[in-house]
Amino acid sequence: MKIFGLIGWSGSGKTTLLESLLPAVIRRGFTVSTVKHTSHAIDPDRPGKDSYRHRLAGATDVVLLSSARMILFHEVHGGTEPTLDAILPRLAPVDLLLVEGFKNLPHDRLEVHRPAVGKPLICTTDPRIVAVASDVPLPGLDRRVLDLSDVEAIADFVIAHCNLHEAG
Repeated sequence: MKIFGLIGWSGSGKTTLLESLLPAVIRRGFTVSTVKHTSHAIDPDRPGKDSYRHRLAGATDVVLLSSARMILFHEVHGGTEPTLDAILPRLAPVDLLLVEGFKNLPHDRLEVHRPAVGKPLICTTDPRIVAVASDVPLPGLDRRVLDLSDVEAIADFVIAHCNLHEAG
């Protein structure tokens, strides 16, 4: 499984790009999963639901299972956030894992940059950023700059950079 990241400041369009990039890569014959890192407290479970009650009663893992999907709630006791490496064995095998966030991990990544957000480029201090997708030209940058609106070109870049080859 190849791992490739998308990073950028809040409001830059990371999730919007990822949402468009997924079908573009899948159309080319590859299987893809995603992991999104967040610094915010999250809880998609709701009070009163059985799964919520199981977690409150002390279960470490609670799995909801149906014919349509499986959801795993894992309680992080002690407040130590799991690493990306720790969750990889829980994922189904795929050709490409697209990771949103995890700025401090060693995988290659694409920076999503919109000058209108008012934040500086991250790539100037992060050598693991191999390209930047922006909504404006960025002349003089020392790495590849892709048009943020050209999802097909971004998909081609990610596939080539990750050295993915269609089966068969």
